[in-house]
Amino acid sequence: MKKTRCLIVDDEILALEVIEAYINRLNNLELVDKCHSAIEALSILNSTKIDLLFLDIQMPGLTGIQLLRNLSNPPKVIFTTAYSEYAVESYDLEALDYLIKPIPFDRFIKAVNRFFKQNNSSFNIPETAPSLDTENPFIFVKSDKRMVKITLNQIEYIESIRNNVSIFLENGEEVVTPNTISNIEEKLPEMNFIRVHRSFIVSISKIESYTAANIRIKNHVIPIGRNYKVSVLKILDHNAIE
Repeated sequence: MKKTRCLIVDDEILALEVIEAYINRLNNLELVDKCHSAIEALSILNSTKIDLLFLDIQMPGLTGIQLLRNLSNPPKVIFTTAYSEYAVESYDLEALDYLIKPIPFDRFIKAVNRFFKQNNSSFNIPETAPSLDTENPFIFVKSDKRMVKITLNQIEYIESIRNNVSIFLENGEEVVTPNTISNIEEKLPEMNFIRVHRSFIVSISKIESYTAANIRIKNHVIPIGRNYKVSVLKILDHNAIE
């Protein structure tokens, strides 16, 4: 089977590692190289055949979009970025897809399948493929210019504060990421996490007690929003014995 030759370009080491791990899980993809800057990538692309480029946008020196505009015969491109504001411009450049970090494995697969479909390949990866670690599932979030790994069973609750989201872990650590709580919610399994307020998500297993008005996790009292009360209490009362 001929493999699709891939190049990853990202100035964040952990982001590179995530995409590399995803590529290595798929037998029909081959990682040819990876680099930390668009300038380095330009040299590789001018000397090496690449079929599929996973390209970050915000990088020092030369952005991913500037790199793409400087290629006379670019490969197919999937943008991987922490910023949503470049989406329209990326599609003007005929990018296959635009993935927002942290990137779930199933979303990665969907983007890769677009590549195969556009190339009239009969190969299709099931989008229900397992996550990287089914025993200890995790996500990566951007924090302090790094992609930080967070194991889901360590999360107690999540709070939206202005333009950031704070993820509170059971070891007392707080990870702050410039994201939206709705975007984080999409990455979390519904059976383990529940949105209880427009500003709060809680881990169901970490709830110590609750009333119709709030939830307690250790010393933290988390309000249940009026618009969420019916659905939240329906889920929690399902396991209640009065």
